[in-house]
Amino acid sequence: MGDKVIEDKKALRQQLRAKRLDHAASLPPAMQGLVFNRPPAAILDLLPVGATIGLYHSIPGEAPTTRYAAWFFEQGYTLALPYFADAMAPMQFRIWDNPHIDEHLETGPFGQQPLAQAAEVVPEVLFVPLVGFTEDGDRMGQGGGHYDRWLEAHPETVAIGLAWDVQKVEQLPAEPHDRPLSAIITPTRLYGPY
Repeated sequence: MGDKVIEDKKALRQQLRAKRLDHAASLPPAMQGLVFNRPPAAILDLLPVGATIGLYHSIPGEAPTTRYAAWFFEQGYTLALPYFADAMAPMQFRIWDNPHIDEHLETGPFGQQPLAQAAEVVPEVLFVPLVGFTEDGDRMGQGGGHYDRWLEAHPETVAIGLAWDVQKVEQLPAEPHDRPLSAIITPTRLYGPY
C-alpha cells in the first residue's frame, strides 16, 4: 500500500504543478496585483502578539508571498524564511531582516534564503507553499518532505497554506507523516481556521 500511495502522490503532484503553473501564467498583470495583498482578518486572529512569521520565497507558479511579507514587516512582525546549509541539511528558519532589501538574501540549494549569519528562529505562525490541498486542510507539498519534517518537530506552530483556487482537489493520498494545515488562503476563499 505504501508504494501505491507514493506513486499516486507523484503522479498527482506532476498534474497539480502543471495546473498551478499554467494558472499563474494566465493571470493578467492587473489581476496579479490584486491577490494576496494582506492576510484575511480571521487569520490575523491566529497571530500571537509579537509573533515571528515564517514565509517562503515563492517560485514561479506558487502563490506569491511578497505582499504578505511587506504587510507583516510594516506591522512590526519579525519575519523568517527557510534556510538550508546544503541540499541534504534539514530545513531551518532564519530571520529575514527586511523584505524590501534583496541584499539580505543569498542563493541556497532551493532558491533565495536568508544570509548564513542570520539568527535561527522558530516561527509561531508559518505560511507554507503547496502543490494541492483539500477543503479539510490536507496539503500536498513539493515532495521533499522539508515542511512535513519541520512541522512534525514543531507541532505548536500554526501552519497556514497559500494557494490558487485551482489547486483544490477532493482528496489527497495520505501518508502517516502528513500534517493538516490550520487554514488555507486562496484569492477567493478562506478554508478554516480548523
